[in-house]
Amino acid sequence: MQTEFSRALGIEVPLIGGAMYPCSNPELVAAVSAAGGIGIVQPLSLTYVHNYDFREGLRYIRRLTRKPIGVNLIIEKSSRKYLQRVHRWLEISLEEEVPFFVTALGNPRWVVERAGPAGVTVYHDVTSRKWAEKALDGGVDGLICVNDRAGGHAGTLSPRRLFDELSPLGRPLICAGGIGSPAGFADAIRMGYQGVQFGTRFIATDECHARPDYKSAILRAGEEDIVLSEKITGVPVSVIRTDFIEHTGTRAGPVARWMLRGHRTRHWMRTIYSLQSIWKLKRAYLQGTVYRDIFQAGKSVSAISEIRPAADIIAACAAALQEIPE
Repeated sequence: MQTEFSRALGIEVPLIGGAMYPCSNPELVAAVSAAGGIGIVQPLSLTYVHNYDFREGLRYIRRLTRKPIGVNLIIEKSSRKYLQRVHRWLEISLEEEVPFFVTALGNPRWVVERAGPAGVTVYHDVTSRKWAEKALDGGVDGLICVNDRAGGHAGTLSPRRLFDELSPLGRPLICAGGIGSPAGFADAIRMGYQGVQFGTRFIATDECHARPDYKSAILRAGEEDIVLSEKITGVPVSVIRTDFIEHTGTRAGPVARWMLRGHRTRHWMRTIYSLQSIWKLKRAYLQGTVYRDIFQAGKSVSAISEIRPAADIIAACAAALQEIPE
C-alpha cells in the first residue's frame, strides 16, 4: 500500500525513522532505509556523538544502503555559528544528493529555496495549525505532525485532534509521536495520515548504539513513566522518569523561568540549557544510567517489549498495511 508521501520519495513503506539526538547512529539510519522506510540523519548526532565528518558520515551511510535517506535541519535562529553549520550541512547534503529534508523550529523558506530546484522534498515539524500555516507559507511539501505522545519536544494535541486541525490544509501529513507497534502504525494510516514517524521504537533495536541501560529503561517504562522536563532545553521535553529526574525535578527555577519569559533573554536561557543537555544526553547514550542521566522517550514505550532488528519492525508495519482496505 503506497501513499502520496511514499510515492514522492520512492520508498516502499511510508515510515520515517525520526532524527534523534543522540540516538541516530549511521547504522540505524541505514537500516531503516534499507528495510523500505526512510532513515533521517541528525547532524549533531552524526558529528558530535558518533564523530563523523558530516560528508564522510553521509557517504558511509550510502555505502551501507543506496535506498533514500533524509537529513534533519534545526533552523531556529540561535547562534550565528550554529546557523553557519546548518547552511553548510544543507549544501553538503545537496552535493551528496540527499532527497529529503525535515526542518524544525524556524522559517523553512530559505531551505526550500535551495532544495526545491534540486528536486528535494522538504517537510517541516509542526505542533499546531499556526505553525503549519507558517511552514506552508515557506513552501514546504508536507508536515510532520508532532503530537502530545511524542518523545523529545512533544506537542500539545492528540494525533486525532492534530489531524483534524491540519488536514484541511491539503498537504501530506505524517503522524509523529506515541506509535511503537504495527497496529498503531496502521491505525494512523487509517486515520488519514500519509505516513508515520517512529522515534523511541527505533532506540530499542539491534542497530541503535544506545547503551543497554537506555534500551532497558525503554522496555521497563509505561506511559505513566513519561514526564515533561523544562530543564533540558527550556521547552518541555519528554523523558523517562528515573530517580535522577525525580531528584532534580522537571520545572525550571525562578531565575530561569524569568529569563524564559523575556523576549531578549529566552534564547540565552535556552542556549544555556541546551549546552548542558547536549553533553548530558550524549553521556547517557554512551555510558548509561550508572551516570544517572536523562533518557528521552515518548509514550510509545507502552508498546515496546523487546529489542528487535529495525527490518523486523518495518516488515511488521508493512504487513499491517496489507490489512487496510484499499
